[in-house]
Amino acid sequence: MAVFSKLQLLGQAIPPKQYAPGVVGMLAVFALIKLYKQDIRGTKHLVAKTKKDGSKGQKAHVDGVFLGKLARILKILIPGFFSKESFYLILIAVSLLCRTYADVYMIITSTKIEASIIDRNPLLFALEAFKYVLNLPAISVTNAILKFGIAELKLRFRERLSTHLYSQYLKGFTFYKMSNLDTRIQNADQLLTQDVDRFCDGIVELYSNLSKPILDVFLYLFRLGTSLGFSSPSILFSYLLFTGVGLTYLRRPIGRLTVEEQALEGEYRYVNSRLIMNSEEIAFYQGNQSEKETIMSTFASLVQHLRKIILFRFSIGFVDNIVAKYLATVVGWYAVGSSFFDKQHKPFIGMSRNQLMQEYYNSGRMMYKMAEALGRLALAGRDMTRLSGFTSRVDTLLNVLDDVNSGNYKRTMVGEKEESSALIKSELVAGSGNLRVQDNVIRFDNVPLVTPNGDVLIERLNFEVPSGTNVLVCGPNGCGKSSLFRVLGELWPLFGGTLTKPAKGKLFYVPQRPYMTLGTLRDQIIYPDRPLDMIRKGVSDSDLEQMLENVQLTHILEREGGWSAVQDWMDVLSGGEKQRIAMARLFYHKPQFAILDECTSAVSVDVEGAMYRLCREKNITLFTVSHRKSLWKYHEYSLYMDGRGSYRFEQIDDQSDQFGS
Repeated sequence: MAVFSKLQLLGQAIPPKQYAPGVVGMLAVFALIKLYKQDIRGTKHLVAKTKKDGSKGQKAHVDGVFLGKLARILKILIPGFFSKESFYLILIAVSLLCRTYADVYMIITSTKIEASIIDRNPLLFALEAFKYVLNLPAISVTNAILKFGIAELKLRFRERLSTHLYSQYLKGFTFYKMSNLDTRIQNADQLLTQDVDRFCDGIVELYSNLSKPILDVFLYLFRLGTSLGFSSPSILFSYLLFTGVGLTYLRRPIGRLTVEEQALEGEYRYVNSRLIMNSEEIAFYQGNQSEKETIMSTFASLVQHLRKIILFRFSIGFVDNIVAKYLATVVGWYAVGSSFFDKQHKPFIGMSRNQLMQEYYNSGRMMYKMAEALGRLALAGRDMTRLSGFTSRVDTLLNVLDDVNSGNYKRTMVGEKEESSALIKSELVAGSGNLRVQDNVIRFDNVPLVTPNGDVLIERLNFEVPSGTNVLVCGPNGCGKSSLFRVLGELWPLFGGTLTKPAKGKLFYVPQRPYMTLGTLRDQIIYPDRPLDMIRKGVSDSDLEQMLENVQLTHILEREGGWSAVQDWMDVLSGGEKQRIAMARLFYHKPQFAILDECTSAVSVDVEGAMYRLCREKNITLFTVSHRKSLWKYHEYSLYMDGRGSYRFEQIDDQSDQFGS
């Protein structure tokens, strides 16, 4: 009956119309639960779709695997205890500790100031207010140092991680092999820039958001324990610890959603960069509408996924607010009030009403601060789950870089040529061939010409080219000319046999569309050397001018404003000028062998002939791809590939008519 009477009393105290918000809230809870379940299903569907499209379907959860990946990256970010990164970590921790003590001081002082106002004691008010103002500069400096330390640590982490990644990415030809020989990463530029930046921001924010609440919890737990007893703060502590574990579990999909978000962002950037890189060709084809559909379709997928993330955060945010914020306040009231309700609580025996009020304010505010700290710890699971997504992507990049630098490529091997024997296919192992370095000769000894996909273009190549013997390489499109040069340039792995060739610096490649670097006109000639390398080699600007004269291009010196002029050389120079710049670059480097891949197609025949004669004078042996008959006289041998798996290496004579026009 006693319970029934209390319920009747409660019903009389709360008017029926005040139940309406509760009913609406319960309906909202059911709707949000349904929305949460839909987001979970949608997330799984997205991951499966990504796998089908060729991605590895990375999973990102806060678990032991995540901690292992994070520990690996932290070893790169913090190389040692005495590193500058360690110093800033300690600086942030000390600043957070000082700020926690400052918070306690401000709680106690503000309570005294309010008590002096209630007691109508102006002298006490002036004294406490003066103390408060006197300590404001120290508190302000603490906050400024904390913000500085966080910003500097983010920058140092990004600098440390970027330096490590680029040292691996630009090691040898790794940057080429990741794009052409390995299919695991499609948008390395986004991983190296945007994802690294977000990871470093996330890890520092997580450190800051975890350190301060942990310090707050222990400090407030000790202070509240001495005044209220340790049972009161333990009630709130237990509640938030339990709810924090539950909220972390509910947030698990955020990791997967983050991985998918970054993949879609990368695809969107990629289709936009393709439009810029191929704008002229697209304009000639009048392909603007087709490209618009491609870009908008990619953007629509990104928007749909971002909206899914917003809805998921909306649903989980509702639970966060109720559990970690509002219900925590109610539990906090009970935790503080339980000691005041106990009239036998020794510390409060004999206290006046004003003293109890002051003690309640102190304890209540400290309990609120501790609840706030525990709430931040519970919500830190959200930041950790999001961080797991970026950690997974950075770890994948590290793994791929390690594999590619070790010669391990993951790419589907598809043998399209049925006439290739089963024996040849069974022996296709990337890197199984031998590479010998020897000056003044290029020799192929039973070397199969195989694409990274495993397509056998030629089963065995056997020929030798000594210095001084120029070779004209010819054949239909797709016969393997470019593949041969990629093997020679060590861009593609050897799948067998023995390749003998000079060191990398003694073999130079001149493409049909030369690359113009960012920098001065001088940089275009000496690339990839830098000005200091040029000085070290004893080459002067007058020597470079002679090289321009050899390719009949001295007029651009005056036209562009001298050697130190900086332009967008890809746009400023015409096609023929860029090809002649590339030939001047060849004369600067003076290699033993040079591969000329249609590199004079935009140059007049007389200038072309002069450049070929100069190559002979400078003892540069040529592998030339060209269809001009005018070049036959500058070559002794031809390498003809028929595109059906056969080739002929023979001396050029008057009967040679299988190529040229």
